[in-house]
Amino acid sequence: MDRLQSMRTFAKVVELGNFAKAATALDMSNAVVTRYIADLESHLGTRLLNRSTRKLSLTETGLVYLDRVRAILSDIDDADAIASYAAKKPSGTLRIYSVPHFGKAQLAQLLPEFARDYPDVMLDIKITDHQVDLVEEGIDVGFYLDLQKIDGSMISRKLATSEVLLCASPSYLKEHGTPTTPEDISGHRCLNFNYDFLRDNWMAFDKRVGRDSYRNIPIQSKVISNNADVLRACALAGMGLVLRTSFQIDDDLAQGRLVRLFPEHCFGAVSISMVYPSRRQLSAKVRRFVDFVASKFPHPEEDMWLGTCPFRIHEEKLRELGIPHPGKMRVG
Repeated sequence: MDRLQSMRTFAKVVELGNFAKAATALDMSNAVVTRYIADLESHLGTRLLNRSTRKLSLTETGLVYLDRVRAILSDIDDADAIASYAAKKPSGTLRIYSVPHFGKAQLAQLLPEFARDYPDVMLDIKITDHQVDLVEEGIDVGFYLDLQKIDGSMISRKLATSEVLLCASPSYLKEHGTPTTPEDISGHRCLNFNYDFLRDNWMAFDKRVGRDSYRNIPIQSKVISNNADVLRACALAGMGLVLRTSFQIDDDLAQGRLVRLFPEHCFGAVSISMVYPSRRQLSAKVRRFVDFVASKFPHPEEDMWLGTCPFRIHEEKLRELGIPHPGKMRVG
């Protein structure tokens, strides 16, 4: 008896509800389908299906067996797909979506390497802060922040965690002085996102102390915008203090264009995820790209730009208060 074919036939009969439809779908005769089911039941020593002239139903044993059969067939299909994809040469158009701040700051640095390794793949990249339906718009892979809603039918793979940092330019600090305590932020000019819950306060806690040090800090906004690039430009021009994720300003910090303030305090954290359809539907180009990107982010819980693991106390406190996380903002 071909055990695997018998299992596939059993699963198809259950899926379609009768032997005739299963026979058509599997390109077999009714007699062959019947024989496969009979051989399987004989091998197992138990009945899997209750048959009548008008209805087909699973026995209690058949119901349990079906779950295991589906899992086994899924694993086999995955193994076949992996072997098949490894032998194929990725080609064609790869459509990618990303939120602007991750796309511009990080993804743009990775794409040239992938393009060199896979010259037959043409990259079609969509950068926008608007919510995108990957299936409807024909997008192969998307990059999201954790505020955004992700279709439950998609595979979501967390890539990294990025801490929100408080920064200012050397010229601003020279002219206005460097705050020595978080409370001093209230006396400085702030460059702020145009969200109501951030207009009057920024939120932080001391990592060395923990939850008990959580505080709201009153601020004075000098500039308000929904665009992160505008706020960065204003910060570089010495116009005030700004909150930015670590992946957006790692170069600015390394080059001394911006100075991080209060590194012992946490002002928030944001997660970045890669989203794509079910792995059993992936083409060679998508699989290669997914594996390529995942290899660049081996430790999803860590802030790879700071080499730390951001605290979660901040998020827990904000949930208690029923307000959004300052790092979880959809901005351009």
